[in-house]
Amino acid sequence: MMLSARHINPPIKAILRAFLRVDDTAVAAVPARGPLIIATNHINWLDAPVGFSFLHPRPLTAFAKVETWDTFLMRTLFNAWGAIPITRGEVDFTAFKLAEAALADGKMIAIAPEGTRSHDGRLNQGYPGIVILALRTGVPILPFVFYGNESFKDNMRRYRRTNMVLRAGTPFTLRSDTNNPDRSTRQELTDAIMYEIAALLPESYRGRYSQIEQDYKRYLQYIDLPA
Repeated sequence: MMLSARHINPPIKAILRAFLRVDDTAVAAVPARGPLIIATNHINWLDAPVGFSFLHPRPLTAFAKVETWDTFLMRTLFNAWGAIPITRGEVDFTAFKLAEAALADGKMIAIAPEGTRSHDGRLNQGYPGIVILALRTGVPILPFVFYGNESFKDNMRRYRRTNMVLRAGTPFTLRSDTNNPDRSTRQELTDAIMYEIAALLPESYRGRYSQIEQDYKRYLQYIDLPA
């Protein structure tokens, strides 16, 4: 039998609760269905199982580095989640086509514009793949963050549970005169998304985006999403 998200997410969530105290009140802000890009930070390996299991049963997918499929366990998990393999360091057209198809099918896709884990929780520079996907599809973006799980290893050594917080912001679409803006504009749009992510985090986590420039909002059109 082929494993799916409905098989693995409930037991994963139960296991995670054994060593995490997760404040998941933000999950209520995520619609039950409909195409959506969830723009998030990326701290460590816990982001994926927490995100998939706590947002269940929402139809969610995400990009994951292609190397994730190298081991049986990770391949099984990410296939069950319907994740999209992406080759880092290049423009992966196949991955983007799969993402467009997932959104057209009414799924949500989680994207970390940083592209890799920060480990310490502080934001690194965002990259513009999320902008290209959002402009090509017209799908709204919901900023959504995790924090607290950067302390997981230290807490495990002390036999302590880790407090992990999920937070959601206000959904928006991008304001752009074209679906193919120049490189400078793409980065400005990316930074606007990253500032929305940063605003949801405590100041010590904001890193590269610690000085939030208020004029970034000219690139955003805030919207209401159906429940």
